[in-house]
Amino acid sequence: MTPLLVLVIPIYNEQEVLEELQRRLRAALDAIPELDWRVLYVDDGSDLPTREVLRRQHQEDARFGVLRLSRNFGHEAAITAGLDHADGDVVVVLDGDLQDPPEMIPRLIAAWRDGGQVVFAVRHSRADGGWRGLGFRLFHALFRLLSDFPVAARTGAFILLDRVALEAVRAMPERNRYLPGLHTWVGFDQRFLTYDREARAAGDPKQSFRRLLALAFDALFSFSYKPLRLMTWSGLGISLAGFLFGLHFVVKRLTGIETAQTGFTTLVTLVLFLGGLQLLGFGLIGEYLGRVYDEVKRRPLYLVRERLGVERKEARGNRDGRG
Repeated sequence: MTPLLVLVIPIYNEQEVLEELQRRLRAALDAIPELDWRVLYVDDGSDLPTREVLRRQHQEDARFGVLRLSRNFGHEAAITAGLDHADGDVVVVLDGDLQDPPEMIPRLIAAWRDGGQVVFAVRHSRADGGWRGLGFRLFHALFRLLSDFPVAARTGAFILLDRVALEAVRAMPERNRYLPGLHTWVGFDQRFLTYDREARAAGDPKQSFRRLLALAFDALFSFSYKPLRLMTWSGLGISLAGFLFGLHFVVKRLTGIETAQTGFTTLVTLVLFLGGLQLLGFGLIGEYLGRVYDEVKRRPLYLVRERLGVERKEARGNRDGRG
C-alpha cells in the first residue's frame, strides 16, 4: 500500500503567497516516488481574501483540504488542530509564508525512509533581521541556558513526524504549548537536517511581538524549573548575608567598638532591593500558577468552524469544539 504524506500548514492572512505556495508544493511533492500526498491548510481565523483563495484551491484540487477555525487561536493551536486531523502515515509541518522551503520536503522523506521517526529541519541561517532577528537569537540562547530538558536549537515548526511520534504528541493535552520542545521530548529516532530559512515571499510577519513573547514564556516555564530554583537560592543567599551582616554589628557592639548609624540612603536601598526581589518571586510563582489554572479550566485549545475535504475527528482532550 502506498504511504500517505499529510502536510499541515497553518495559515493566517497569507493570500499574497498561497498561489506560489501551491505551485511549489505540487512540484516538490510530485517529485517524490511511491508516495501519495495531501495538504491540510489550517485557517487560523483569516480574513475573507485568504479564505476565498483556500476555498478555490480546494475546489481545483481535492488534495488541498481546509480546516477553518472559529477565530485566531494562535500558531501553536493551529498546528495542534492540524496534527489532530492528520490521518497519514507520515506528517510534515511547515509554515505557509514560504520561509520553510517546500523543496526541503524530499530530504525529510528520505530521512524518514531511512528510519527517522522525528526529523527536525534545523535553521542553518535565517533571513530575519533587526529587532526581530535579535529577539530570536536572544530567546534561543536564554532557553538553552535555562531549560531543564535539552531541546534542539534553531528548530521551529518545520518538522516530520511518523505515525508513532504523531500519536505520542497527540497524547499530550497541555494548553500552553511549545511544540519544538514537545517534539524533542517524545524521543524516538530523531534526525536533524539543516537548511537556510528564506525571507518572506510577500507581506509582513503575522505573529505579533506580544504573541512571540507569550510563546517564549510558554517555552521557558514549560521546560524549566530553574527560575524558581534561582529565587530559592537567591533567598537563601540574601538571608545568609543578612544574618552575617547583623552578626557583624552585634559583635562590634558587644566588644565596645563604636558603630556608625545606618543612613537613610542605605535603608531605602535595602528596602527597595528586597521588595523588588520579593515581587519578582511572586511574579514567577504567578506565571507557573497561571499555567496550572489554564490546565484546570480545560477549555478547548481550538474550535473548528468549517471543514473542506477534512474528515471529522473525535476530539481528544476537548480540543475540537464540535466534537
